[in-house]
Amino acid sequence: MTHGPRPPAGIRTIGEIPESATRLVLVRHGQALANVEGFFGGPTGCSGLSALGHSQAQALGAKWQREGLYQDADLLVSSTLLRAEQTAEHLAQVLGGVTRLAPREDLCELHPGAADTLTWQQYEQRFGGVNWDEDATTPIAPGGESWAAFTSRVVGALTRLAEEFPAKTVIVATHAGVIESSMLHFVYGGPETRRLGLRTDHCSVTEWAAFDGTWFLVRYNA
Repeated sequence: MTHGPRPPAGIRTIGEIPESATRLVLVRHGQALANVEGFFGGPTGCSGLSALGHSQAQALGAKWQREGLYQDADLLVSSTLLRAEQTAEHLAQVLGGVTRLAPREDLCELHPGAADTLTWQQYEQRFGGVNWDEDATTPIAPGGESWAAFTSRVVGALTRLAEEFPAKTVIVATHAGVIESSMLHFVYGGPETRRLGLRTDHCSVTEWAAFDGTWFLVRYNA
C-alpha cells in the first residue's frame, strides 16, 4: 500500500511500525468441547477441540496458505491447554519453516483452580461465583486466579515473548482471555481490574507489533 504525504508525527493517528518490530500473532483456539458443554476447561478439564473447532483451525490454516499469510513466520507456540495445542498443530501443517516452541503455561486461559472440570451450574452451587466488575481481585475459586492476577500474568508472558524473540514473527495459539488482557493493557493502559467484555471469535487473529516498549495493534478479531 502506498501513502501520500504524512501529517506531522505529533498529530498522526496511525503509528509507524518499525521493520524490526517483533510480531506476535495471537490466534484464539477453535471451538472447544468445554465451550459446547459448558464446563471449566483448565489443565485437568480441557478435553480439546470439538469437531467444529478442528474444522475452524484447518480452515484458518488453509486461508493462510491460500493467501500467503504468515508463511514467513519464525516461531509457533501455544498454551499448555489441549485446545490450544491442537489448534497449533493444525497451523503447523501450513507453516513449513516455522520452529515449534514448547507449550507455555503462562499463555493459558485464567487458571480455574478448584473449579476445574465443573459445569457452570456446579461451580455456582459449590462456590457461589464472583463479580469481577465489583472486585477483580477475588479468585475465581480456591487455588484459582482473579481477573487482576490473570491479566498481570498475561502481560508479563507476552512482554517476555517480545523480548525473547526480537524482530521475529511469533504465532501464538492461545485464548480469548489472553487476547482481551492484551487489549486491556496495550491499548487502554489498564488498569488490570477493568474488563472490556470483548467477543473474540474462535480461530480469529489478533496481531501485535512490539518495538522498544511500544505496542502497535495491527489487527483484532480478523
